[in-house]
Amino acid sequence: MTTETDVQNAPAPGAAAPQPASAGHSHYGRITTTGQGDPALAAGLQKVLDGRWADARRMTREAMTPDMLNPIGATMEEHRARVLEQMRLLADSGLPGLGFRTEDGGTGDTGGALTSFEMLGHLDLSLMVKAGVQWGLFGGAIANLGNAETRGRYLPKVMSLDLMGCFAMTELGGGSDVQNLETTATFDRDTGEFVVHSPTPSSEKWYIGNAARDGSMAAVFAQLITHDEDGEEVHHGVHCLLVPIRDEDGNDLPGVTTTDHGHKGGLLGVDNGKIMFDHVRVPREALLDRFGAVDAEGRYSSPIDSVGARFFTMLGTLIRGRVSVGAAAGATARTALAMAVRYSLIRRQFDHPETGKGIPLLEYREHQRRLMPRIARAYAYACAQNAIVADLHDFEKNPDAFDAERRREMESHAAGIKATVTGFANDTIIEARLACGGAGYMSENLLTEMRKDCDVFSTFEGDNVVLTQLVAKELLGAYAAEFGDMDQRETVAFALTTAVDVVQEKARASTLWQKLIDTVTDRENTDLLDRANQLELLVDREEHLLETVARRLRKAQGEDGSAAFKVFNSAQDHMLQAGRAHMDSWVFARFAEAVDACEDPEAKEVLGTLCDLYVLDIVDRDKGWFLEHNRLTTERTKAATAARNRLCTKLAGKARTLVDAFAIPEFVFDVPMLTDGGVDAPLET
Repeated sequence: MTTETDVQNAPAPGAAAPQPASAGHSHYGRITTTGQGDPALAAGLQKVLDGRWADARRMTREAMTPDMLNPIGATMEEHRARVLEQMRLLADSGLPGLGFRTEDGGTGDTGGALTSFEMLGHLDLSLMVKAGVQWGLFGGAIANLGNAETRGRYLPKVMSLDLMGCFAMTELGGGSDVQNLETTATFDRDTGEFVVHSPTPSSEKWYIGNAARDGSMAAVFAQLITHDEDGEEVHHGVHCLLVPIRDEDGNDLPGVTTTDHGHKGGLLGVDNGKIMFDHVRVPREALLDRFGAVDAEGRYSSPIDSVGARFFTMLGTLIRGRVSVGAAAGATARTALAMAVRYSLIRRQFDHPETGKGIPLLEYREHQRRLMPRIARAYAYACAQNAIVADLHDFEKNPDAFDAERRREMESHAAGIKATVTGFANDTIIEARLACGGAGYMSENLLTEMRKDCDVFSTFEGDNVVLTQLVAKELLGAYAAEFGDMDQRETVAFALTTAVDVVQEKARASTLWQKLIDTVTDRENTDLLDRANQLELLVDREEHLLETVARRLRKAQGEDGSAAFKVFNSAQDHMLQAGRAHMDSWVFARFAEAVDACEDPEAKEVLGTLCDLYVLDIVDRDKGWFLEHNRLTTERTKAATAARNRLCTKLAGKARTLVDAFAIPEFVFDVPMLTDGGVDAPLET
């Protein structure tokens, strides 16, 4: 960990930066000019990043080949065909079986499956997305919502690709409002069938992976309708049914109309399409009935009485998709950072005034500031991702060990980490492209392809704004079991609970908090590089934001629905800020735990420095809030920025080692900007 002196010795405004004791220029020569890293240190760091599923990462790396990279210049159909070919190789490797229970023909290793999906983010994101649609979403819907008979009938074919499917949830008019989907599935008691129908143009299923070409069945989310004894419709909320959409020759089945979305902004290897249903009949057994069943007489039953609670419980079983998307985005961001760092070590700009030799890009302060904090965040998010994967794995192994509160927390953090990491990935890929100049803009160097493919990750599996708001609602107590039945006014009422007290209890009850808080010896002059003070600073920001959100929402108490919505809407920006603050502190806690658990002394020291930079970067980016709310003085925020800069320079000297620890297959870096005319030969040491 960096010492307190690093902050206390920050130069005063306008003062010259302190010079090193050695003779010569100040920072030149700090960077490894050969562009090579420290293999032993990289291995120690990799062990932390690989985490609990290191074996799954190793297996996936061994299965990864250059053919899995984005085929630059291929037509859309060529790209689709190539991705499908790679899917078949993955199916033959047995990796898809990791994500399914042993009784369903898999190996029951949820963590291993999610880790394998994450690793595909280093290659062609089209392959990752199509694999996620097939095995994570379509297969996951059957595995988590279907009964034993249904699972036995379909899952072996799903794993082998003998049955390719779609996850038909999103509608043109619905977007993120899944609870109010328009597609209907009405039970016909006379025939014992469900009639699946798209009643309006806005109910058409849009953006559906595998729908344009390869899918032959869809897991369709629709409003389930039965009839009472008087023939009146009874609505039971959103449920999922398996609906065949194509015959063996690839033709649409009667009543089904599929349309190819065609060329998109990215992910050209995924055949996204639209689906419309015109009174399509499927047998009663097509309903995935874990949380809602209809018998032959048309009687509906469910183990969960509340429509809202049933809806959120059902969606909670499908959070693998969000976890996978966040993980793959993180892998892509790490790939972009590794490329940018490698380029910055061998690309030189302007001659050194003393030696006459070119200066590596990473020698420049601003280049360090644009890359090194993002590397620190990449490490933090990787550790947090490992934590949420472990939670989901343990939950699927033993759901009874998770009470309602713990389960909601897991679902909330899955949503939050997806929003956090996909937003980070899009920002980081752009910055990596800029850091590589004109070379980064060439498609052959992959960065622009990563940017196009990763863009939509901030939208699908839940829009990032909606997911961040969900995190804040959970913190406010609004994401309780009854939440699905609440209107805006009732949501406001829930905010009157002791939300802040709950957050404080959760934070202070953790082992990390108890361990760190005992180390604080000087509470009057807190050190921003003291781990316990860092934790308290971030949690304090979260607590304050939640308290003020609750106070703003109280204004709607007793108001009608329209007035309550106005108050709720006016506080949305504040809610989002609270959600982001919570994810900052939660990620920090997971990163600090990983640092504490590291057994390699040298790796632990470097990880501690990265953790310091993660916190100082948050302070630097949000210094306005810390100043406005008197959490930090002007002098301390200036000192924090100066310390951030020094840590960037300190870590830049190990930049190649830090990105080597990502353990990305070497063939990924076989691109022109790293291998020929765009760079200079490495300088001699």
